[in-house]
Amino acid sequence: MTTSNSGPPVGEEPTIGRLVAETTSDLSALIRGEIELAKTELRVSVKAGGMSIGLFGAAGFLLVLAIVMLSIAFALALDAWFAGPAVAFVIVFGVYVVIAGFFGLVGIKLIKRVKAPEQTIASMKSNKQVLKRG
Repeated sequence: MTTSNSGPPVGEEPTIGRLVAETTSDLSALIRGEIELAKTELRVSVKAGGMSIGLFGAAGFLLVLAIVMLSIAFALALDAWFAGPAVAFVIVFGVYVVIAGFFGLVGIKLIKRVKAPEQTIASMKSNKQVLKRG
């Protein structure tokens, strides 16, 4: 009888124990391979995500600088048009306070709409009761 390296001798039926052992070994190798593939994919995704977060941060910073510059230009325009520099900058400040107040009121209105996930809570309580009975 010739034997192969990976299985029982040729012509013999494999035992249940051997089949279970081989299946367990194959499943373990498959899972290790899948985990390694996931790690590789995640490395690429995390690197791309990190780069994009950095670029979004830079864009946001530049946008804030642009708003500051626009604010100064608006104040200088008001100064040239009718007011002194101090009054012009106070007007710009007041405009920002009004805009911030509006955003705050809209935020409060929207946050009042947030509710607990009532159906999920009821379902979990029901599941808890079923598990206690069992």
